[in-house]
Amino acid sequence: MRVALITKDKPDSLQVRMDTRESHLAYIKDTGVVEQAGPFLDENGTMCGSLIILNVDDLAAAERWAENDPYAKAGLFANVVVQEWKRVIG
Repeated sequence: MRVALITKDKPDSLQVRMDTRESHLAYIKDTGVVEQAGPFLDENGTMCGSLIILNVDDLAAAERWAENDPYAKAGLFANVVVQEWKRVIG
């Protein structure tokens, strides 16, 4: 099943994102369940959240993935939405 993780960073947390970015990208690579991912950008072009599409067995697996993401462990996110997603195009 595909699941979208939609996150929003806490205010003034760009440094947390930058400090944790390499670990986050390694986690994506190592877990092998991410089909697409990328940051949201604010009006200044600064990273301020993320959209991550996972291909996992169930929502519980997606929630575990999200909880173990180095960004989440570093306290980057103000909120995280875990939502089943159906790909139609692409």
